[in-house]
Amino acid sequence: MLELKGISTGYGAAQVLREVSLEVRAGEIHCLLGRNGAGKTTTMKAIAGLLPLWAGAIALDGAEIGPLPAHKVGRTGVGYIPQGRRLWGELTVAQNLEVGLMTRGAGRDVRERVLDLFPRLRERMGQRAQTLSGGEQQMLATARALCVEPKVLLLDEPTEGLQPSMIAAIRDVIVRMRGAGVAILLVELRIDAVLAVADRVTFLENGRARETWAAAELRGRHEVIDRYLGV
Repeated sequence: MLELKGISTGYGAAQVLREVSLEVRAGEIHCLLGRNGAGKTTTMKAIAGLLPLWAGAIALDGAEIGPLPAHKVGRTGVGYIPQGRRLWGELTVAQNLEVGLMTRGAGRDVRERVLDLFPRLRERMGQRAQTLSGGEQQMLATARALCVEPKVLLLDEPTEGLQPSMIAAIRDVIVRMRGAGVAILLVELRIDAVLAVADRVTFLENGRARETWAAAELRGRHEVIDRYLGV
């Protein structure tokens, strides 16, 4: 289980997160929702070790990971798929996957299991990442994170700009990872997509975690959704 305990952080002197607490259970899809600037991506970066904590703690299965640099956070079993994918464009598909495998010393058996989830990538192993379509790049970013054999998977707007068939493929893999017991923290702007797969939803507003709902209870509660997402 991933636990955030009153974390605060920001950029330079600008504070973004203010005492955010939440938990993501094994085998759960927990979604972060909020307007632009609410702190969703900043939360992801703090967990991944890309931003130092100003206060609070982050724990994975009871072990403190908040002070760790990003490369050591990955070794604990945190897979991060950032917004915009952040692939090494000049490297091939195979080389991008190899970077993920190196994080925790995983072998080729792990790579083969990941490629079974994304057979299209198996056909493009020698192709440079920057020449892939947007959907294929998202598949590669997801596959690279899965090569870490994650206990926790962080996905920041994974379906942004994708065509419906690619969205369905990515969503299917996310659901399968939940079934395998992975704790998944998802940032997604499309409320219909969230409610279709999420188990729980936490609303962020002005850098604070305001409310957490079971997704099933949130369906039909338009007043709650409008409160945090309406304009």
